Amino acid sequence: MSLYKRLSYIGVLCTFFIFSESQAQSSVSAYSSLGIGDFNNNGLTQNQGMGGLGISFGTGWGLNYMNPALSTRNTIFNFQAAFNYQRVNLRTENEQEFVDGGGLSYVGMSLPINPGKSALGLGINQITTVNYSIVVNGQVTNSDLTSLNRIDGSGGVSEAYLAYSLSPAKNLSFGVHGSYLFGSTIRTNQLSLLDENENPIGNSSEYFERFTVSDVTYKLGAHYYFKLGEKSNFHLGAIYQAFGNINGREFAKVADFGQASRPDTDGEVLSDNIRGSVFVPENFGFGITYERINRLIIGLEGQYQEFSRYIDFNGSETNLNDSYRIALGTQITPDFGSMDKFFKRITYRFGVEYKQTPYVVAQTSITDIGINFGGTVPMNTLSMMNFAIRLGQRGTTANGLIRENYAGFSLGFSLNDNTWFYKRVYD
Repeated sequence: MSLYKRLSYIGVLCTFFIFSESQAQSSVSAYSSLGIGDFNNNGLTQNQGMGGLGISFGTGWGLNYMNPALSTRNTIFNFQAAFNYQRVNLRTENEQEFVDGGGLSYVGMSLPINPGKSALGLGINQITTVNYSIVVNGQVTNSDLTSLNRIDGSGGVSEAYLAYSLSPAKNLSFGVHGSYLFGSTIRTNQLSLLDENENPIGNSSEYFERFTVSDVTYKLGAHYYFKLGEKSNFHLGAIYQAFGNINGREFAKVADFGQASRPDTDGEVLSDNIRGSVFVPENFGFGITYERINRLIIGLEGQYQEFSRYIDFNGSETNLNDSYRIALGTQITPDFGSMDKFFKRITYRFGVEYKQTPYVVAQTSITDIGINFGGTVPMNTLSMMNFAIRLGQRGTTANGLIRENYAGFSLGFSLNDNTWFYKRVYD
């Protein structure tokens, strides 16, 4: 590949990076109103198809984002990106509503430095998502008036990351993933009073809050495998993701309807871009995987985050529980080397996951159960198209809460090039 072509290719990739910052918004959940948002611990498209499996096993045909130690398996240049879409049925005991959301969820690349021994990765991905809209009606005590609250939230925390992996000994690798965190979470609460004919009384008020993140953090990973036979391996993987105090600025204001988000209008400014932080506990992950080379993968993984230690921007502890996630996934490739039967070269994935979320509402812990499907379709010799479908349920209608029945879809592509680091005699 000529130098001009390589520089042009990098230019195209940079365009994707810029586009992703403005478009990423890949999930919808009323429960993302709590804490710093809904955490994305399910990895990339190929991981999502297996229930979020990716700590203990990875391939050389896609990015190994969940465990940076696995990037040593990327022995060729790889670029990957994906779009996500989610449709949610929000249901209470008496009502239901459909909402949806989606966008470009991540872009990234892996560059082998010494193929099989060390590799470099970089990209942009979402850490958390805030995306909800809730309307609450209530009777004002000792009056004929009713209150109408519209509570909205959007945004989230993203990362621009740089990862490095190294294999210091046979079958053993380590990795470090450094992240620059950025993005904003925006929350508004609009309050109106209505008479018995549902006409507004007085002025409607609005509370606006924006927390803008700017900080760095890191993730460590380790991976080891040993052979069970000529064509079988057993993999072990672990990650530690440090968060701690995430620094940022907060702007908060109360004003008339539609004016609170504007600093130059009348109203009461509660926080004028004040520096501060939220404390997010570290995330631990472990996994084991059995591999039948180029045929079968079966893995079991778990993650744990002690959200009972979470502290908000005001320095207060919140009513969050410790969170954990368990994933069981499998991947089957009927015949990786088949030349005449296309469907035998497709990789098929299936997974189930159970998540105890950190959210506690009305003294009820919110759980999330999902069933996942996915696959990888070869587009040519080296490049692939990835897809994943997730069907699940979060929450309950008991105690006046919201149950979310959701269907999510992720479509991505993986572009690979095995000539990037090889010098040609003729170009």
